[in-house]
Amino acid sequence: MSQKTLGIIGGSGLYDLPGLENREEKQVTTPFGDPSDALITGTLHGVQMAFLPRHGRGHRIAPNELPFRANIHAMKQLGMDCVLGISAVGSMREEIVPGDLVIVDQFIDRTRSRTEESTFFGDGCVAHVHFADPIWEPLRQVALAAARESGAKVHDRGTYVCMEGPAFSTRAESHMYRSWGVDVIGMTNLQEAKLAREAEIAYSTVALATDYDCWHESEADVNVADVIAVLKANVDRAKLVIDHAARLLVDAEPISCAGVMEHAVMTAPDRITPDARRRLDLLISKYV
Repeated sequence: MSQKTLGIIGGSGLYDLPGLENREEKQVTTPFGDPSDALITGTLHGVQMAFLPRHGRGHRIAPNELPFRANIHAMKQLGMDCVLGISAVGSMREEIVPGDLVIVDQFIDRTRSRTEESTFFGDGCVAHVHFADPIWEPLRQVALAAARESGAKVHDRGTYVCMEGPAFSTRAESHMYRSWGVDVIGMTNLQEAKLAREAEIAYSTVALATDYDCWHESEADVNVADVIAVLKANVDRAKLVIDHAARLLVDAEPISCAGVMEHAVMTAPDRITPDARRRLDLLISKYV
């Protein structure tokens, strides 16, 4: 049986993953530029891991500046079959209290300037991947079980509205999103989910609530100082979830979304440009 693999993209506050055996720092270059930072590889409970801090160490990269394509392509280059996106989010529901975890299953896209960073395709090769269920359910179940084993209060399923950032919501926007029935709000995970699907990587989000955005009448509006205070506790929870996820994954049935791109490429093979073939070789060479 081949070794299980798990990539971790660490969100705000999670800039390292201690405890890895055979730890190694790797500078990865991709056809889509450099990822947010060097990746850390190693093993955890027998699972081959790759860790990337989404915003770079020291939190240098804003949500609207993230090299999403390079980040996911780097995970593909390192052989990750599964990726967990750890994400700090605002709660849009009373019962989701700061400090709670939400293992989401749906997204709404409210970003505006990320068209290029939302797909590997275009500019010489067109593809349309199925995305009705943006989270890979077998991996989501592992994340759900791991979150519960961590001792945190966990909410099963939920919709994540992905806003542009870097500013937080206006009050009117916050109330509008609540009227849509969303559960949490964040700035990063939708693009990762889209790209992971195109890269045939199983993807799931672990959303860690830090605040009530600005809709709550009796709670203070979100501010960075309060978010950082909750983040510190959430980072410890996130590390526990990752540890439990590795333990569960090593004994689970293999999780893979290989094959989802088999019929997704629309461009005739003889019409795919040489530049597009070079960029996309790792993703589509077995299909075209």
